[in-house]
Amino acid sequence: MIRAEILGTGGYVPARVVPNAHFDYLVDDADQWIHSRTGIRERRFAAAEEATSDLATNAALLALENGDVDPLELDCIIVATSTPDMILPATACMVQKNIGAAKAFAFDMNAVCSSFIYGVEVADNLIRSGKYRKVLLIGADTYSKILDYDDKGTAPLFGDGAGALILGAGLSGKGIQHTVMQSDGNGWELIQVPSSGSRKPISAESIAAKENTFKMAGKSVFSFATDVIPRIISDLAERGGVKPEEIDHIIPHQANVRIIDFISKKTGIPKEKFLLNLDRYGNTAAGSVGLALDENRRNGVIKSGDLVLMMGFGGGLSWGGVLLRA
Repeated sequence: MIRAEILGTGGYVPARVVPNAHFDYLVDDADQWIHSRTGIRERRFAAAEEATSDLATNAALLALENGDVDPLELDCIIVATSTPDMILPATACMVQKNIGAAKAFAFDMNAVCSSFIYGVEVADNLIRSGKYRKVLLIGADTYSKILDYDDKGTAPLFGDGAGALILGAGLSGKGIQHTVMQSDGNGWELIQVPSSGSRKPISAESIAAKENTFKMAGKSVFSFATDVIPRIISDLAERGGVKPEEIDHIIPHQANVRIIDFISKKTGIPKEKFLLNLDRYGNTAAGSVGLALDENRRNGVIKSGDLVLMMGFGGGLSWGGVLLRA
């Protein structure tokens, strides 16, 4: 059976470090307030001239180097993002130009913070079809560009970053084993940028009302996440014929350490199995899972043969998970 195996990974964050103290204007002792509620200590913000395609390009180049893959070998490039450089054309086409992948077709996909996991599903199926052999997937977001910096409930949560993954056709039995994907459009209003498209085009009035910035119903999203994540874990373990405790590592979407604490207690899976970089990068949206995957492959935490579960959840509402053999 053809499986999509990991050929290389890459991760990139902007140079600018933004500590919690940056938000002292919003709340007294912002560092303690933010860290106690989220687990975040700092995050990275893109420079004024940096866009999502720049972060994605850097992560892609590192993945190509890591996997010793020639850009001309790529059949497809997927950029998973909800903060594209512009509404059109696809950010993936800009990345294609930047890395010299002239033979690939390129497109964007948006499932908000689930985008990278959804992208793995698409890339896996492209490869399993037998028609394509090498797919570059990049999860990248620059939420610093769309935040309302007067909203203490959202502004301190996010950072910018990109994680890249190259999948290739293989017969070793490693790679993507099983996936689960789901959406519930009944919850679409919980996470949104109200004035950003054809429903309510950006205008002077919408900008004045800050409707062109990110909005989230935090308590409802917390309840949603703590409901679906245990189901992702149990569903994938069952499909893989393993017990949850037999999974070596879990890479969750890096949203809030309280969510991870809750899931660890609910499932009985030790918190040490959850690979986190939330304290250093905040919530990097579609970048978070790919960043953590790359970091832990490079530092040797994830070893060849390890069973790894990756999962995401976000706007849409959307959620999904991937079980892979490293």
